[in-house]
Amino acid sequence: MTESQVKKIGVLTSGGDSPGMNAAIRAVVRTAHYYQIECFGIREGYAGLMEGNCLKLGPRSVKHIINQGGTILKSARSLEFKTPEGRKRAYEQCQKLGIDALVVIGGDGTFTGAKIFCEEFGIKVIGVPGTIDNDIFGTDFTIGYDTALNTAMQAIDKIRDTATSHNRVFFVEVMGRDAGFIALNSGLATGAIDILIPEKKDSIDELFETFIRTEKTGKSSSIIVVAEGEKLASTYELAQKTKEKFPEFDIRVSILGHMQRGGAPSCADRVLASRLGYGAVIGLMEGKTNVMAGIQSNQLVFTPIEDAIKKSNEIDSELVKIAEILAI
Repeated sequence: MTESQVKKIGVLTSGGDSPGMNAAIRAVVRTAHYYQIECFGIREGYAGLMEGNCLKLGPRSVKHIINQGGTILKSARSLEFKTPEGRKRAYEQCQKLGIDALVVIGGDGTFTGAKIFCEEFGIKVIGVPGTIDNDIFGTDFTIGYDTALNTAMQAIDKIRDTATSHNRVFFVEVMGRDAGFIALNSGLATGAIDILIPEKKDSIDELFETFIRTEKTGKSSSIIVVAEGEKLASTYELAQKTKEKFPEFDIRVSILGHMQRGGAPSCADRVLASRLGYGAVIGLMEGKTNVMAGIQSNQLVFTPIEDAIKKSNEIDSELVKIAEILAI
């Protein structure tokens, strides 16, 4: 590999945290060190970049973090960075520190900010997809998704024990404001009788038909997994409507919430984060900019950030069908 023109890299995490972000930070820092590139950690995302809230990181700075959830650099959403004045302040801080490239770890909002910053000031940027929702185009999986999925699955398994013991119906809400990947896969993995996701046009009558059908097959307890972004109704409203239709049902609602964001990252997320952090530095060394590092068919690929933002991963319709068939 030819000598890199990039001399100083800044790495930041922005938006919602996800398990594996620390593993990605570690990979960026150690890969940069290996290739004799200085690396600065930027605290609290773009807000920290505007304030110059940075610290120089070396191999020992990132020891013992690969197994930690959250992000040691902290994360924050910044309204000021959305303004030209805010971005100019950030650029001035980059000049002051000599940072000529950024690795930004996050989702859509993070990438949008990076794209505009790159276009306005010419700072090289490479995105690393870190979001539990798995809704970023250009990578088969995003950092944190596998861990969140396993957290949801384990929680639903525990809820099923109670549902079975008391012949109850549980509506379990999982994260996924715009995407149903966690709901679909955790629902399939836990044997839910129905899975409600934003991508699928659900109806209350179809939900009721599912209950009638499962009653006929002798099921005395049921789990319905609902993505938080389900358009039909809120999880509590769905439970209320079901209670009105089937007053004999003992119904409970469980919102899993932010527990899905936390915890030690899974093996898959640690490996993915390590590959993407390494890939981001290599991409910068090769002169790439305004792209996102991703893994597709187990290969490192680079996707224009604009595509990563505008396009979206689609739900596997066959998986939806499998879930319906196996819920009999």
